Amino acid sequence: MNKSSVLVHGIGTNGGKYPIKKDDKLTREYDLWKSMLRRCTSKLWCEHPTYIGTTCSENFKSYTLFYEWCSKQVGFRNIDEKGNSWQLDKDILIKGNKVYSEDTCVFVPQRINVLLTKRKAKRGELPIGVCLDNITRMFLAQCNNGSGTSKNLGRFKTKEKAFQAYKTFKEALIKEVANEYKEVLDYRVHEALTNYQVEETD
Repeated sequence: MNKSSVLVHGIGTNGGKYPIKKDDKLTREYDLWKSMLRRCTSKLWCEHPTYIGTTCSENFKSYTLFYEWCSKQVGFRNIDEKGNSWQLDKDILIKGNKVYSEDTCVFVPQRINVLLTKRKAKRGELPIGVCLDNITRMFLAQCNNGSGTSKNLGRFKTKEKAFQAYKTFKEALIKEVANEYKEVLDYRVHEALTNYQVEETD
């Protein structure tokens, strides 16, 4: 059987037009494509429930079309401050989006991706950015700056006030980081980040 005709993760077709390896290493395009397809499978959903329901467009099921799409994207060949390639993101342009497609995906530096990462499993039923201080029984607002540093925003009597403090700080931070990268970001990403609204369930 021709290897190019074998389905990758049960949904993707290689086609054989473009290489999958260079110097015995997977090409960036193939590595991204294969990882994306894996996120669209129930096997991964069992390990990472946040990906449940994730799918990809018909075009993205084709390595040929995905490869060609990558070469045209702003940021695809960019390297961040730590020497890492920019990451493929599906839900910055459309918040909550679960479809990898040529119209919804963009490349962004890890700092931006981390800045928008949810932590629902860790915070339980409280709003994002809020936790209960077991000693004072007050609500603590904290925010990660996207570079690994967490900032304490204060303690509040209600979770609503704590969330508001977090929301105000986080939205300003997102705009600040967006402007730092403005010259190298896809303009759609900059626009989405500038208009980003933090919600309790983020």
